Amino acid sequence: MLYLKHVPIHSFGETIAFVHKDCKIYKVDDIRALTRVEIQGAQKPLYAFLNVVEDENIVAPDEIGLNDEAFSHLGLPEGATVTLLQADIPQSLENVAKKIEGNILNSHEYTSIVNDIASGRYSNTEIASFITAFNSFATVNEVAYLAQALSFGHKLYWDEENIVADTYTLGYVPANSVDIIVAAIVAAYGLPMLKSVILNPSAYLGEAHIMQVFANLDLDENMLARMIKDTKGAIFNYENMKGSEAAIKIRNISQYLNLKDKNMEIALMMAMKHSSGISHLVVDIPVGPQAFIKSIKDSVTIRKTIEFVAKELDMTVDVAVTDGREPIGCGIGALLEAKDVIRVLKRKDNACDVLTEKALFIASKVIEFDPKLKGGEGYIVAKEMLDSLRALNTFDNIVNIQGKLQSADLGELTRDIIASKSGEVKALSNRILTHIAVTAGAASYAGSGIQLFKKATDRVSKGDVLYRIYANNSADFTIAVTIAENSNGFEIGK
Repeated sequence: MLYLKHVPIHSFGETIAFVHKDCKIYKVDDIRALTRVEIQGAQKPLYAFLNVVEDENIVAPDEIGLNDEAFSHLGLPEGATVTLLQADIPQSLENVAKKIEGNILNSHEYTSIVNDIASGRYSNTEIASFITAFNSFATVNEVAYLAQALSFGHKLYWDEENIVADTYTLGYVPANSVDIIVAAIVAAYGLPMLKSVILNPSAYLGEAHIMQVFANLDLDENMLARMIKDTKGAIFNYENMKGSEAAIKIRNISQYLNLKDKNMEIALMMAMKHSSGISHLVVDIPVGPQAFIKSIKDSVTIRKTIEFVAKELDMTVDVAVTDGREPIGCGIGALLEAKDVIRVLKRKDNACDVLTEKALFIASKVIEFDPKLKGGEGYIVAKEMLDSLRALNTFDNIVNIQGKLQSADLGELTRDIIASKSGEVKALSNRILTHIAVTAGAASYAGSGIQLFKKATDRVSKGDVLYRIYANNSADFTIAVTIAENSNGFEIGK
């Protein structure tokens, strides 16, 4: 037996164990390569990778140290006694090897891979190998198999509701706070909508971070059931759901390694929605040269795959192809996008028209899942929810029940980026503008980012302000301003 010690090292999802070179239990002289170990003593065994240290200040010969991730997963206090065993190599790695060789896997093989990832038997490297193999080649059936494997571990059921809806945007488009507005509109109408979101580990951007400006996202199943009854809507962090471990690990490693694949994204999306108990889903596919989906032709294939997987999961899906060539709203950054949301919900004159219209369009598609409505009536109903401020009141109720948070402040460091010539704004670069916002600190601070004052087709005069940079950190601010002054992301012509 060894005494447990917490070694405060964060390893980005990897579970690591540390033993001393003179460990009294484990014969470390035999270790010649990375060793997978099993730690017993809690309700469930923990699988980790062993590191050997010489400094007794880290661990003593009668101790085993666990990094942040491993210590959290094991759930035992420091000083507890545990048993250390050498773990067997997961048998499902044979299936990964088959996939690497280009073979088609069946549903049982995907289930075995997912179960071993969820239990912590795979290292980050092994998960990356699986992701790479799947991204290289996967049939539409395999996309469905993976989605099923990722979602059937712990599925929520809302028996009293015939329809529980949600939305999803396939790929990132700047300033796209549409789904939060849609959730408020649909819930105001009375159609249950559970908006599941995921915190982006690499940038403080996206709907999860926007909503985090307003309210607590960490809701359990009992709270979600209450909110379906009381407000008909909730916006919650999918990462807190039981059974989400494998999907979150795959998503995080894919993002970290910049492994972007349409089939993998579809599998992860459908698994998240299915396991949340969603029966009806609207998928928004923004198309543009810098969007995840580049062309209408590509969107047709994607749509067919989504519809196939939805059928296999017994879900109803509606796919909308939208314009992803430029930012949707006027702010890029969590707090700036949250302000966009409030302006739309309050029907302010300075609300972004493009954001409002897209929200109404997507909301209308969700509302038209209601069999009582005829085709085309969804937009009228959605606009009524917005104009009457019922969507605003519903959103306020959702925020108050989930737990209202104190809003962040905008960065105090600002710089206006101005037009160098007069003319018409022909195009905006999503890539450049997002890069500037992230560099300004949007990857770390809710109050950092950029506020757009001009969009495509607007007329500008030389010296007009195109956008304003907000930053919380002077180093971030200096770099972002330098980038913007060299290439501001706007194309202005006659």
